[in-house]
Amino acid sequence: MNLDEAVVIEKFSSRMEADIAAGLLESEGIETLVLADDAGGTYPMLQFIRGVRLMVAAEDEAQARQILKAMETGEVSESEWQSGAEATIIPFHKKTLEQSMDIPQVIQQMAQEAKIAARKLGALSRGVKDKVILRVAELLNEQKTRIQEENRRDVAAAQEQGMPAAFIDRLTLSDKVMASMIKGLQEVAALPDPVGAVTGMWVRPNGLRVGRQRIPLGVIGFIYESRPNVTVDAAALCFKSGNAVILKVIGFIYESRPNVTVDAAALCFKSGNAVILKGGKEALHSNLALAALMQEALAEAQVPAAAVQVIPSVAREATLELLKQDELVDLIIPRGGEGLIRFVAEHSRIPVLKHYKGVCHIFVDEGAELDLAETVCFNAKVQRPGVCNAMETLLVHEAAAREFIPRMFKRFREAGVELRGCPRTREIDPETVPAQEDDWGAEFLDLILAVKIVPDLDAALAHIAQYGSNHTEAIITRDYDRSQRFLKEVDSSVVLVNASTRFNDGGELGLGAEIGINTSKLHAFGPMGLEELTTTKFIVYGNGQIRT
Repeated sequence: MNLDEAVVIEKFSSRMEADIAAGLLESEGIETLVLADDAGGTYPMLQFIRGVRLMVAAEDEAQARQILKAMETGEVSESEWQSGAEATIIPFHKKTLEQSMDIPQVIQQMAQEAKIAARKLGALSRGVKDKVILRVAELLNEQKTRIQEENRRDVAAAQEQGMPAAFIDRLTLSDKVMASMIKGLQEVAALPDPVGAVTGMWVRPNGLRVGRQRIPLGVIGFIYESRPNVTVDAAALCFKSGNAVILKVIGFIYESRPNVTVDAAALCFKSGNAVILKGGKEALHSNLALAALMQEALAEAQVPAAAVQVIPSVAREATLELLKQDELVDLIIPRGGEGLIRFVAEHSRIPVLKHYKGVCHIFVDEGAELDLAETVCFNAKVQRPGVCNAMETLLVHEAAAREFIPRMFKRFREAGVELRGCPRTREIDPETVPAQEDDWGAEFLDLILAVKIVPDLDAALAHIAQYGSNHTEAIITRDYDRSQRFLKEVDSSVVLVNASTRFNDGGELGLGAEIGINTSKLHAFGPMGLEELTTTKFIVYGNGQIRT
């Protein structure tokens, strides 16, 4: 068995991609060796190492092959080779890679560089920021074939692991998803630039003119489920609003959606953030391709490289170290499942914007227009049941229940919805599964719906207060006074009258792209778009005033 048969060269389009892939392998405990410039003679027994994967950037492939030839390989028997140790050889470019990463040091250095970059990003003109965002959109179109090829590698690996169809669908960068990513970037670029805007000005009795001016938040840590489109979207918004952003994808917890990478990056870019991307293993190749693409756009515009960085580790330690950087990072935004968000909130020294889950309700009031109610409720549950703004519990006024429930349940069942109801609901529809106490506070994220008949608006408000998650609630009614009471008394980030809960979305509400939905009220409540990634400072004009 010779070296040519023992070594598989994995080529990447850039050194950054090769480095990230190597770092991910190391963080997963895969034994690695370093292929160095002076490697001739360093590993004379290389022929006894099996399962070698050589990760190399295209520009370094020739040099790597020369180094391999310089090694003493020789010929060994199949049995001797099979008895050798498995390892991965990582080439580096002109300098030696460390075999083991000092995660605390790496994370702190990245945060420091992001802080420096943030000061520069806050001063960038709208023209420069929009140029970068639009260039990313162009590169997505130009490099579509290559990106989809990398994505297919992730999809194939997920299929081999037996991941469910819904997971594969979220992971796949289809033509439709790519087109949506490009359109989203163009929409973010078209948004007004909030940085520097004066939101108010007044004159004090002593003649001082006092105002508020929008400024970037600073450095944002964005920890999210692996949806690469969000990475680009969020990066664009942060970049536009002048913030530096550290993005960390948890590779073990999330559902994998590569298009989220683009979403996040776009949001961060637009709001002026530098971005540190951390790709999860399920979407590794997709994330690497998208990260390299964004680096290319930044380099062309001569924007600091630290505006986009990648945390080269899938280890939980990297997340914990990021959450300790309270002197360098201004805000943490986790986006993912309840387990991820609670983990971040429990371990962070940095303020966290969060929402744990979306337990969304629709209340069908007495006298409601039932055709409208049926249409809205069906959309809220069935259009996309696996998202946080889908309806999870339907509350029906007792005066409307006997007419509304049979027709609504018929349509739900035709769509495959499992219905779980209270005893009064089951009196009307005996086929309904008995609801358990846990169902009332559940985020099903599936074609499952809890249904409860309530005596009046007071009972509906009480139920929402007890089981809701401050996310999204709606009332279907013809009564103006009850609609206004519902709007006033429901404590959720979005409250709707005669419309689907699915509208709790930054794009649908006119914000453009969003970085997530915050249900913790500070410093923003609801979908967070471009303006929500900024804060304000006081600016004061005087002509020699002193305090007496």
